Amino acid sequence: MSEYVYIVQMDIPPELEAEFNHIYDTQHLPEMMKVPGVLSIERYAQEKPRPGIPKFAAFYYVASDDVAESAAWVAASDVGDWKIKIRPHTFNVIRSLYKIIS
Repeated sequence: MSEYVYIVQMDIPPELEAEFNHIYDTQHLPEMMKVPGVLSIERYAQEKPRPGIPKFAAFYYVASDDVAESAAWVAASDVGDWKIKIRPHTFNVIRSLYKIIS
C-alpha cells in the first residue's frame, strides 16, 4: 500500500488534448510505472473546468517521499514524445506530494 501520493496537475491547449492524452496513456504512463517505488497511477480530467484550476491531474501513488526526485523518475519522464511534443506546451502546472493519513 502506498504511503504517499504525488499529484501533478496541468493544462494543455485544447488543440493538443488528443495528442496529450494519447502520449500520456501509451508512452508516459508505461515508462513512469517502471520507476522503482511507483505503485500505481490514476489520471483525471475535470468535466467542467474552472478558470485557474488545471483541467488534468495525475495521481502517482508512490512508496516513499523521494520517488519523484529520483534519477529513475527524471529519466523516465524524458522518454518518448512526452519531453519534446507535450511538456513544452503544458502550463498551469502544479506538483504536490501528500502523505496518506487514512
